[in-house]
Parts: sequence; structure tokens; C-alpha cells
Amino acid sequence: MKSHLPGVKKINLIYIISNINKALAFEWIARDLDKNKFNLIFIILNPGKSHLESFIRSQNIKVYFIRYTSTRQLPSIIFKLYKIFKKEKADIIHSHLFAASLAGMIAGKLAGVKRRIYTRHHATSHHIYHPKMVKYDRLINRFATDIIAISLNVEEILFERENVPHEKVHLIHHGFELDSFENPDLEKVILLQKKYNSGHRTPAIGVISRYTHWKGVQFTIPAFAKLLKNYPDAILILANGSGEYTTEIRKLLSELPAGSYVEMAFEEDLFSLYQIFDIFVHVPIDSHSEAFGQTYVEALSAGIPSVFTLSGIAKEFVIDKKNALVVPFQNSERIYESMKMFMEQPDVAKEIGSQGQKDVRKMFTLQKMLNSLTSLYGK
Repeated sequence: MKSHLPGVKKINLIYIISNINKALAFEWIARDLDKNKFNLIFIILNPGKSHLESFIRSQNIKVYFIRYTSTRQLPSIIFKLYKIFKKEKADIIHSHLFAASLAGMIAGKLAGVKRRIYTRHHATSHHIYHPKMVKYDRLINRFATDIIAISLNVEEILFERENVPHEKVHLIHHGFELDSFENPDLEKVILLQKKYNSGHRTPAIGVISRYTHWKGVQFTIPAFAKLLKNYPDAILILANGSGEYTTEIRKLLSELPAGSYVEMAFEEDLFSLYQIFDIFVHVPIDSHSEAFGQTYVEALSAGIPSVFTLSGIAKEFVIDKKNALVVPFQNSERIYESMKMFMEQPDVAKEIGSQGQKDVRKMFTLQKMLNSLTSLYGK
């Protein structure tokens, strides 16, 4: 019997999300999750209005906006969430990101919500960089009835570092609207080319990463500097260029020739952005810091020859010289050699890029993720 038929109650499902301006994954869920089965509501904790909130409202989905700027507000936010859960008669709450998960799981427990799910989006960053925060991760783990691990790496951290019971954890990979990366609007690609590389410098080396120590951008810049000696017209294009490691990254960039790099704080059109890169580089500093690494999947889906270290989700499917070139951690010389190989062997670069597209289609379709979520919610 289909749940939209008279007499069959929809599941009241509430998503709680914190500190997000734009996120395609949540837009896809808002658009495509089965409305016949779920009465979907969003609660967004943000300093101000966001692209995400606007998009969700455009889908005629109820949204609660709660202004959130500081952890000092969490006690009052817990109370607000408690009242919303009671008012909306929540059957399931599903939280994403730290503040939403801490406040959401506590409020859900107090409100008597029977199914309290959270998706773990970070890996070992608290263990390594913010050890005092681990106790809050453990609290979230305790109050959640179900935890979604987005990769085997996250699953391992939950089991081995935080002693979460195995029956509480569910492995669900992120899903992507892969067609949009494979077949972007060519007019939009041309506009971004003019915006970020109007001189048509080549090769264009792409990096999409926050300026955070463990992301490894500090090893890509020296590799690019060496590549410039072979290809003086090369350009380094850095997206999402902000974070606590900005001072160190900017110091390295200042040593590059003028005009050889471009920084952007944010670019909304990711589908087109990848297409202005000749080579893509993502090289986290170790195997465990990356929880997932969406950019691995996006770059390969876009068919861009890529240089990777194996962290997060890459450990599960990236194979050296098959769908990418894999380099050792924290090794600028090997990053340089891999970029140079792609330039010297364009047929190999094309073949590897094509194989990457095929491989991501086996694991990361949007429908596969939605099916897994629907199954979990209906458990």
C-alpha cells in the first residue's frame, strides 16, 4: 500500500542542519525524497539567511530558521528545538554537522523522539586538533539511536576510537547528481573561464579545498611552482580559499609569479567550475583526516584527470593509474611528477579521466543514497 493513500500516516521527518550556506546534497534531498512517505521539515541553524533556506522554501517545504552565531546559544537552541519537535510531532529527527547534532540529539532525547539519527561528517579532526571536543562527539553518539557513517574511514573511527556499538552505525555513502557534473551547461563554463582564467592560461590546475592544515594545499603549491618551470603559462585556481591555515597558504602563494594563481572564496556553480580545470589535485595529509571528500567524486564525475592522496572515501575506490594518479602523503615532488605526467601523456590522462567517470557511477548515484536513507527511516 502506498503511503499517500487515505488512512496511511506519513512519517514526520525533521532535518536539523547547522552553519551551511549552500549544499547541493540537502537540495537534492529536499527535491527528491519521497513526499508520499515523508512529511519533510527543515530546521536551519545559521548566522543569517542562506541559499539553502531559499531553495527549500522554493520546494514548498516548511523551514524553521534559528539564528545561531555562538556555542553559548546552544542551551536556548536546545529548548527551541524541543518545542519544534513537540509541535511537529516528530517521528524521526536527522541532524547534520556539529552544532545541529549536539543540540538536536539532546533536544530529541528530551522530547521523546524515538528515532534520533545523525550523520557524522567529520573524521579525526577533533581527536587531533580539538581533543576537548571529543567528549561532545561521544555525547552525540550516546543520544543518537542511529549514526550514519559516510565512509568506512568514519565507521572505523566510530568503532575503534569512540567505542560506538556496531548495531548503531549504518554505512551510507553520499550520493550525487552525476549527470550535472558530466554534462554541465557549456555557456556557464565559458562564463567561469572568463571570470577565473580570462587569459586562457594552460594547464589550469584546480584545487577545491578549505585552507586547513590537514587538507594538504601547502604541498600542492610548491609542486605547482616546480611545474611552472616546465609550463610557464600554467595557472593554479584555488576555490573555497579560506580557513584557519590561510596565513601559511598565502605566504606560499606570495612566492609564485604574479598572475600565476587565482583564489576564490566561494563559487556556487561547481558543475561548471570543474570543467575549467585541466588537472585536479586533492592531497590530504593522511589517510584518516578526510571523512568523505566529496571533491574526489565530483572531480572524477566531471572527467578531470586527478592527482590524489588516499584519504576518506578515496581509500574505498581510487586506484593508482586506473582512475587517478595516487601520490604519497605530504610529497610535493610526487604531486609535481604526476601533474607533469598528465601533461606529457594526454592520451593516458584522457583514459584515466574516462575510467574515473565510470567508477563513480558504480557507487555514488543520488538514487542509491536516497534508497538507503528511505530504508533506514522506515526501519
